[in-house]
Amino acid sequence: MGRTVLSQFLTLSNSTPRLSSSLFCGRLGSKYLKRPGSIRHNRTINGDNGAGFRCCCSVSLSQPAVPETSSIPVRKRIVSGVQPTGAIHLGNYLGAIKTWIELQNSYDTLFFIVDLHAITLPYDTQQLSKATRNTAAIYLACGVDTSKASVFVQSHVRAHVELMWLLSSATPIGWLNRMIQFKEKSRKAGDENVGVALLTYPVLMASDILLYQSDLVPVGEDQKQHLELTRELAERVNYLYGGRKWKKLGGRGGAIFKVPEPLIPPAGARVMSLTDGLSKMSKSAPSDQSRINLLDPKDVIANKIKRCKTDSFPGMEFDKPERPECNNLLSIYQLISGKTKEEVAQECQDMNWGRFKTLLTDALVDHLHPIQVRHEEIISDPAYLDGVLGEGATKAAAIADATLSNVYQAMGFLHR
Repeated sequence: MGRTVLSQFLTLSNSTPRLSSSLFCGRLGSKYLKRPGSIRHNRTINGDNGAGFRCCCSVSLSQPAVPETSSIPVRKRIVSGVQPTGAIHLGNYLGAIKTWIELQNSYDTLFFIVDLHAITLPYDTQQLSKATRNTAAIYLACGVDTSKASVFVQSHVRAHVELMWLLSSATPIGWLNRMIQFKEKSRKAGDENVGVALLTYPVLMASDILLYQSDLVPVGEDQKQHLELTRELAERVNYLYGGRKWKKLGGRGGAIFKVPEPLIPPAGARVMSLTDGLSKMSKSAPSDQSRINLLDPKDVIANKIKRCKTDSFPGMEFDKPERPECNNLLSIYQLISGKTKEEVAQECQDMNWGRFKTLLTDALVDHLHPIQVRHEEIISDPAYLDGVLGEGATKAAAIADATLSNVYQAMGFLHR
């Protein structure tokens, strides 16, 4: 659905995500044949969602569609995923996974481990499988309920790769060359160390989203440009192969893909580094001191909070530009404790750093300990975890294969 499909949209207040139909504007027509490089690229924000963390999220109407005359409510579908590279940290948890727990109660949810996205840069082949299972166990330990949500591995649903190839044939190379993340990551790694997969990464992300006929996509700041490409690509394919052209080939006609809309996260959803309040908490940061990993033991958490960057101002306060570290640590405490911003501000306003760090450490340890215990139980039962992943892949494949079949038909392939 940067490094992991898919999007932080957890609020630091009581506000709820808002649907914006104006972030991406315009409809597609013959302009795509006249101007194949028309995709916009001036709203990109550099970031990597934890560099190694990708969160691909989407919401769609469950299939099959309920007739208009039916009184049965139609649940929308959320599809989201995290990349199994590096340790899952507090930013990944608070920015995405913790939110899933709330969403699974109201939506038809599918949460996957985006292992195909994990190989776009050099990686450890000996660790990929282990990291994939570990990430799945963290999903469940954090509270993903398999009676409400399907959990699966991206590569176990082959339709993701097949659709990516079909979409690639309709993707102008100029669109991909403009992707800021590709430019920055390839510059760092060097041309000789960069594979084609890094360039075509956004097409796989589009496949992740469009495969499930997504209506909405909860999108993080570093994924806005990739989502825009997904929208433009959906419209392009609909124009080139949908409508009457598809109907003449025996299809139902109309749009092949729904064009997804962005679900904008509320302000303040980002968890920043412990060593730099202006940089996002990231898996790729050289120092492990910069992040709290979900599986860090108590003494490690205490040491990281004790050594984290602070300032010399008195008291604790939110939203002061000159105090980014203070704002970040207060925000973490707010999310972990479940208190409102106003309650935290009042509780901590007269505290010094020593007292506040003790408060924050205790809150983190108390919150993460049950997750760590449950994770150990799950990872120690491989048969259970394999069963969950197998069942989830079967459910996801049923949805994905229907979309893929329509695309093959609309593009003129011989039916098999």
